[in-house]
Amino acid sequence: MSGRRAFVVVLDACGAGELPDSADYGDAGADTLVHVARAVGGLDLPALESLGLGMVRPILGVAPDPPAPGLHGRVHPVGPGKDSTTGHWELMGVVPPAPLPVYPEGFPPDVVARAEAATGRTFCCNRPYSGTAVIDDYGAHHLETGELILYTSQDSVMQIAAHGEVLGEAALHDLCRTLRGVMTGEHAVGRVIARPFVGSPGAFTRTTGRRDFAVDPPAPSYLDALHDAGVPVHAVGKVDDLFAHHGISEKHAAGANAPAIEHTTRLMRELDRGLVFTNLIETDQLYGHRKDTIGFADALGRVDVAVAEWLTLLREGDLLVLTADHGVDPETAHFDHTREHAFLLARFAGDAGRRHDGPMADVGASVHAWLRGGPAEGLPGTSFCS
Repeated sequence: MSGRRAFVVVLDACGAGELPDSADYGDAGADTLVHVARAVGGLDLPALESLGLGMVRPILGVAPDPPAPGLHGRVHPVGPGKDSTTGHWELMGVVPPAPLPVYPEGFPPDVVARAEAATGRTFCCNRPYSGTAVIDDYGAHHLETGELILYTSQDSVMQIAAHGEVLGEAALHDLCRTLRGVMTGEHAVGRVIARPFVGSPGAFTRTTGRRDFAVDPPAPSYLDALHDAGVPVHAVGKVDDLFAHHGISEKHAAGANAPAIEHTTRLMRELDRGLVFTNLIETDQLYGHRKDTIGFADALGRVDVAVAEWLTLLREGDLLVLTADHGVDPETAHFDHTREHAFLLARFAGDAGRRHDGPMADVGASVHAWLRGGPAEGLPGTSFCS
């Protein structure tokens, strides 16, 4: 098993249909990939199609019967939530025992007071808000007063937006790291997110300097099991942040899809053994929350080109898994994540075009079995490689 490699790539927010409890989250009927495809008149994704994406859901433009599909199906969360943190945790065998706290009315006064005391800064907004709209609506005030823009969403997040002329990216990252230490106990929010932006009123734009400071996972993950066994674990994109650096051997920063794809491709060419765990963020961050279905489809097309190259780089002892963490259905009334299944596509020796449906932890269980030859004691999930 020492020469084996595994690559898990998360197409952020590419949900594959509602869950039985989706209505409890305001997401009845959610079906991100199906609805994006319908909105743009069909998707052109030949590489993903060849792996069996059209056999997962009836996606317009994606054929349901490729000649030699890989393993395909859907995986679902077992615990509560619909955000990137819990989605990635569940893929690697960490099931949150309770929902992470959310703030539909903004953060309570005592939380804001503690944040101001810890950072020495004052804040404005303090409401759920779209990340692009909030800088349009509060950016000028922020520049005039120096108050940092504090906002949240339906997810368990505390987000701080700051213009580079008011607070540089490095200083904003330090401030959010401080806030991570404040948001504990009943207010242990899933992520504190730094949201730097630049420009002038009417033309503000967010930069790629986003950083996510996640709460510690509540239990060990398959990343920890692999790392503790001496298997190299490479995190590409925001994966390292989401696991609060636990179980990671080396991180490869990427605030956009292009550098994340570049890192993943390079590691496919160079890596001798181990796991590469990649997040491709743009379908969520740039397009999903803005209901930009054309941008979403274009981003999927660029990922598909990368997948086609990755398939040529796979070696005999490789496992490739493509999946998602949650949805962000453009047909919902809100602009936040949607609680959905994640699609599952895998290519490995012996995949035989089977269908596999199960909990998200099956991804981590399969990676561990592929790289270590068996299960990890105490962790959930069943390998689809065995």
